[in-house]
Amino acid sequence: MTTRLIVSGTDTDVGKTVFCAGLADALDADYWKPVQAGHEDGTDARRVAELGGLSAKRIIPEQYVLNTPASPHYAARIDGVTIDANTLRPPPPGERPLVIEGAGGLMVPVNDDTLFIDIFARWKLPLVLCARTTLGTINHSLLSIEAVKRRNIPLVGIAFIGDEQAESERIICKLGDVRHLGRLPRLSPLTRESLRGAFAASFNLTDFAS
Repeated sequence: MTTRLIVSGTDTDVGKTVFCAGLADALDADYWKPVQAGHEDGTDARRVAELGGLSAKRIIPEQYVLNTPASPHYAARIDGVTIDANTLRPPPPGERPLVIEGAGGLMVPVNDDTLFIDIFARWKLPLVLCARTTLGTINHSLLSIEAVKRRNIPLVGIAFIGDEQAESERIICKLGDVRHLGRLPRLSPLTRESLRGAFAASFNLTDFAS
């Protein structure tokens, strides 16, 4: 079966969109973000396409595009719509792998009754957890790992993003009993070339195979 992976984060703005761009480029994968909340500065799909060099046919359109950069349940309420969690289903396997990006962190509500992590549990697809390396990441990461495991979501491992913090990364992986997939540094300038090089140096693609 073609690889299909969920990418989520321990929090918002941890860098998972950049990670998705690098992963989709490395795997020659399609990309899908089912819910986009906020698009004044461009959508995450557009950023992934630019940074990952993905053509339009490799970007699966969002199911919901909301105007406000906020939790999807609140952004939808402002827009006067309700997200029907039952309609959020990944496309069937195709010729390419698929990278699916969640919105915000794992426990972000999609509507008043459903969290993103609940949808991921229903999909039963393997999940990659992105975590920042800054102060507070131990608590956020271990809570996220516990939530994923409690719902029996297959956890591929954790990808750290930021400057190296060897002790934080070590203790998270030890206590969380999770695989350390690698660490993507913050890049300046951030371009397709710099991301491709950093991703190749930081991650082993066989870790993402399923």
